[in-house]
Amino acid sequence: MTPRPATLTPAPAEVALPPARSPAAIALRRGLSHGGFLIGAAIVGFIVLAALAAPLIAPHDPYAQDVSRRLIPPVWHAKGGVAHLLGTDKLGRDYLSRLIYGSQISLLIGLSAALISGIIGTTLGVLAGYYGGRVDAVVSYVVTTRLAMPVVLVALAMASLVGGSLKVVVLVLGFLLWDRFAVVTRAATRQVRAQDFVAAARAAGFGPVRILAQEILPNILNALIVVATLEMAHAILLEAALSFLGLGVQPPLPSWGLMIAEGKQYMFFQPWVITIPGVALLVLVLGINLLGDGVRDITAPEGRH
Repeated sequence: MTPRPATLTPAPAEVALPPARSPAAIALRRGLSHGGFLIGAAIVGFIVLAALAAPLIAPHDPYAQDVSRRLIPPVWHAKGGVAHLLGTDKLGRDYLSRLIYGSQISLLIGLSAALISGIIGTTLGVLAGYYGGRVDAVVSYVVTTRLAMPVVLVALAMASLVGGSLKVVVLVLGFLLWDRFAVVTRAATRQVRAQDFVAAARAAGFGPVRILAQEILPNILNALIVVATLEMAHAILLEAALSFLGLGVQPPLPSWGLMIAEGKQYMFFQPWVITIPGVALLVLVLGINLLGDGVRDITAPEGRH
């Protein structure tokens, strides 16, 4: 019997795999499909642009007074006019101009307070989470002591003792709102510390400073961004409350909380004097919260609810 020739089976065709997407492309795709993030980014972006371009788009000087034109209603009222689209306050100052310039103060206080509290809380939280032991016990005691103090009452006491001003408000809020940063960064650092790449960095002879700066902080940055947005909104609301009570930003600065306080005596006859800055404050805080929630969902989709 002659052996049959061996049949050659064709090699299977190689399947082309789709190109791997970069983390930035994945985050961009998630962001474009996240409605809350897009709405929050649009609101915050619009207010930031208005604050930066305030000298160009404000129709009047926000500090110029004209008592003869006091309490002019907005343009949608029968007695309103296009000269003052949002009307004037009790001193005849243009409300739209003061609203635009007031966004600068709200954003400045929110960003500054979040930056100061973020530096304090992140430093304490990272040290407590990385070293543990006595360091963790001391930081936990400090955080517990801070949580035992009511923020509003302490801020009112400090502002009344030192005197209300823009600098005082920023410092008081910055030194009072760091506890959430410390709690979140402590928990996140404890999780990252147990990862293999941190053990590999220790085995390679890296010191604690280098490990914290190059291995720990970049991996907890997403949580810090989310906490920063929340604390920024919290600081803006607290500033408005302090200014409303006369212990925050002082006249003639156009703070939104101060604008509400100056118009409260006219709220029954000219309700727009408190409605307009109140709505602006609501929209800004809502936009910041939506932006923060969107960043959380985009960077950590497994934690979405």
